[in-house]
Amino acid sequence: MITGLERISKPGRRVYVGSEDIKKVRNGIGLSILSTSKGIMTDQESRKSHLGGEVLCSVW
Repeated sequence: MITGLERISKPGRRVYVGSEDIKKVRNGIGLSILSTSKGIMTDQESRKSHLGGEVLCSVW
C-alpha cells in the first residue's frame, strides 16, 4: 500500500547521487526510483549494480 510519494528532482533542480550516497527511505520501508545509465532502477537495484544517477522520487 502506498501512503506517500515525494518528487525529488524537478526541472529546475536535478539531484544526482553516487551509488554509495543513496539514502534509505523511511529506514528501508520505502524506496527511491533512480534514472541511471542502465535505465530506471530502484535504490536497492542501483546499490547492487554500483550505479548512481538522478533521484526521481521516493515512495513509501
